[in-house]
Amino acid sequence: MTLTPGKRTKQRFNNWSGSVNTNPDAFYYPATIAEVQHIIRTLPAGQRVRAVGGGHSFTPVAAGAGAMISLDKLAGIINVDREKKRVRFLAGTRLYRVPEYLQPFGLALANQGDIDNQSVAGAISTSTHGTGIEWTGFAGTVTGLTLVDATGELRTYSIDDDPDLLHLIAVSVGALGIIVEVEMQCVDAFDLLARETSDNLDDVLDSWDERTRAVDHFEAFWFPHTDKAMIKNNTRLAPGDPAPGGEPKKRGRLTQFIEDDLVGNGAFAAALTVARIAPKTTAFLNGIATDAMAANTYRSRAHEVFATPRRVRFHETEFAVPLADGPETVREIRREIDRRGWLIPFPLELRSTAADDVALSTANGRESMYIAFHVPRAMNPHDYFPHIEPIFIAAGGRPHWGKMHTRGREFFAQAYPRFDEFCTLRETIDPTRTFGSPHLTQLFG
Repeated sequence: MTLTPGKRTKQRFNNWSGSVNTNPDAFYYPATIAEVQHIIRTLPAGQRVRAVGGGHSFTPVAAGAGAMISLDKLAGIINVDREKKRVRFLAGTRLYRVPEYLQPFGLALANQGDIDNQSVAGAISTSTHGTGIEWTGFAGTVTGLTLVDATGELRTYSIDDDPDLLHLIAVSVGALGIIVEVEMQCVDAFDLLARETSDNLDDVLDSWDERTRAVDHFEAFWFPHTDKAMIKNNTRLAPGDPAPGGEPKKRGRLTQFIEDDLVGNGAFAAALTVARIAPKTTAFLNGIATDAMAANTYRSRAHEVFATPRRVRFHETEFAVPLADGPETVREIRREIDRRGWLIPFPLELRSTAADDVALSTANGRESMYIAFHVPRAMNPHDYFPHIEPIFIAAGGRPHWGKMHTRGREFFAQAYPRFDEFCTLRETIDPTRTFGSPHLTQLFG
């Protein structure tokens, strides 16, 4: 008798920010791909199933009322092609584990975002990205993947066999099946020379295109109610190569803990508490935060610079707008904040990426500026995000698939040239909506 692998019947799901929670009929923890296939093949008639990785999406993209499958036990490296620098991962591999897996091979992910709690499958499926005008998001580095379809069969896609089809399914928001393997194009391991300073916000916006092309990875954080932005300039260096201008300090574990956890998280959490009790202090505290986070130069392995701990929980909406329209979009958001008299104690994060040809990638066909608007978890995002969203839409923005938004199929059919083609493929692969959910009905009809 075959036992149903890792089944729990009283397992509640909460996402990272606490904005999504559900009580699925069953929660599965398969340890092998064969177990995933078995789960799909033995689902009760009519039951839907959703897969979850790190649970870091702010939308209900992973949530299901029927069954949910955790990918946490499907972790690790399957294969490394040293010549092509392609690495095949089990889909549940968390991004924070990837550096240790790649280190023996002298490889690294080509780029990363500032949070690394997501699974590999979740990161590509929601078009998650980092920053750097020469670098795509995670989905743009996918060279192959394998998923379990609604019949429990494996479907394998490769950039070598059919790149057009792979690009159509790489960002799928879990609508086509359970991704169990992801092959990614990696690069030689590298360091980052990080230079963190502050500058006038209008100067940063006026020269955004120039700044974003001047270094490998550029981003800015603007705290509302201030005229300054904290900026990060990260330059790629081969391990052992000298840093231009001389070697900066090395960050030991104690220094990293003080800067990231005590200053970056502890002091910020304390400031948010003060702002919640006394909202009129928000502008003053934001100015202090900008200065505290700036004026720092160091060198470390790439992943140690890209990703930083996020102890303070928040809600987030993020849109990708055409690069040239990004600065004015930020200015319009600033005007909206002032018009409404809001007091926003969290920074806007501003980043840029290269264009790619992944069908449902938020940077499909255009260099993009990503604008992320946050509020602390204690604040109701629905009081703010719906008023900001029209500004993004007017600029041609596309919402991050894992961040809060209200868009639906009619919008996406206009935003993505291959959207209807994706929906047609979905009809073929999952006609009975085994992998459906109310949220996916909103997205795809």
